Amino acid sequence: MNHPVKMAFEPQGVILTADRILPLKQIKPSDKKLKKYQRILSSIKEVGVVEPLIVYPQNGQNGKYILLDGHFRFEAMRDLHQDEVLCLISTDDEAFTYNHKVSCLSIIQEHFMILKAIKNGVSENKIAKTLNIDVAKIKEKKNLLDGICAEAIDLLKEKQITPNALKVLKKVLPMRQIEIAELMVAANNYTLPYARALFAATLTNQLTEQDKNKKVEGLSNEEIVRMENEMERLEREFKVIEEPYGPNVLNLVVARRYLTNLLENVRVVRFLSQNYSEVLTEFQKIIEATSL
Repeated sequence: MNHPVKMAFEPQGVILTADRILPLKQIKPSDKKLKKYQRILSSIKEVGVVEPLIVYPQNGQNGKYILLDGHFRFEAMRDLHQDEVLCLISTDDEAFTYNHKVSCLSIIQEHFMILKAIKNGVSENKIAKTLNIDVAKIKEKKNLLDGICAEAIDLLKEKQITPNALKVLKKVLPMRQIEIAELMVAANNYTLPYARALFAATLTNQLTEQDKNKKVEGLSNEEIVRMENEMERLEREFKVIEEPYGPNVLNLVVARRYLTNLLENVRVVRFLSQNYSEVLTEFQKIIEATSL
């Protein structure tokens, strides 16, 4: 039976003055020194409040609203002496609905956002002021993916990889970039140390011309060669495992569902408990497992 989905907020936004909004927490002076707050302050100063505040009507206080989400935005707005702001009225007195949907913008997504803004006529100076960073940083972010192939970018576009780790990818040829990206995704590790380790294990013929004579701090040439051979072996094994992984997972899901249906039958459970108790125990462990 289908149940109607309840909206988390009223479809129409409202303009409220600051004196009608009651924050649930106070922003401390130390919070205002955070980079996150400074960036929000700069953004509101340049382009205004982009994301509406989330509020809820306060019982017994006609015209007053509790601020559920957007405390930094509200405080920055007050610091800039902006008295009116667009708000969305929540249908529930809780902030979890909004906060648990927040996902951090990856460095690659930010790169594409900056390129799109520049293409639409926004100057680099304007973007820098809005994000509260130096113009040189904007130029660096704009050129972030130069030298990295499209396939590797597609694999990493939603991952929280660091800019320095991306710089390491630029030292290897496109096919190796794809291999490194796949290994990062498989290991769920996008850090600079891991990128450096994969670079150290890269064969010389997979490096760009300027990096042919690579030097890895703390490793001798003999150790680098051993790492290259070991990594080559591990990657071959990884490919062998990766190929049947999807079908195997599908088979496990189907088998688990079958066991679940089987053990919902009282007669089957009684028979197994009386004759094959150890099998019943293992079946129950499979059903109760939280992951494959």
